[in-house]
Amino acid sequence: MPDPAVEPVHLFVYGTLRATFDGPMARWLRQVARLVGPATVGGAVYRVADYPGLVTGPTGRVQGDLFALTDAAAILAVLDDYEECAAHHPQPHEYRREAMTVQAADGPVEAWVYLYTRDTAGLPPIADGDFLSCAQTPDD
Repeated sequence: MPDPAVEPVHLFVYGTLRATFDGPMARWLRQVARLVGPATVGGAVYRVADYPGLVTGPTGRVQGDLFALTDAAAILAVLDDYEECAAHHPQPHEYRREAMTVQAADGPVEAWVYLYTRDTAGLPPIADGDFLSCAQTPDD
């Protein structure tokens, strides 16, 4: 896994961490990072369960939010644990964190993105690329 203390210092989220999602981790992220605004990345998003999985690709656009990370190493350590891709989680991981170029309102930005690593056969695609269009807010 790349060193989280190194660039980029942005994070692209497309599911249960989105700025308008009312889950506990989304609320936490809004407290520890600054919302930059909406962004997109090329690929497709699938409904895995009550959360999505992003697979990059040349077609399709996935809707999400871009955050600026003030303490990238600390924030990413918590998120790696949440996404179960930290080193102490058993392999194979469901997600991996990767640096990618995302399209923000002001142009392209390098950002960390959690990508789904498993086979998507049988998973329903989210046709409009926006998980929030079909998500239900969890009960806390």
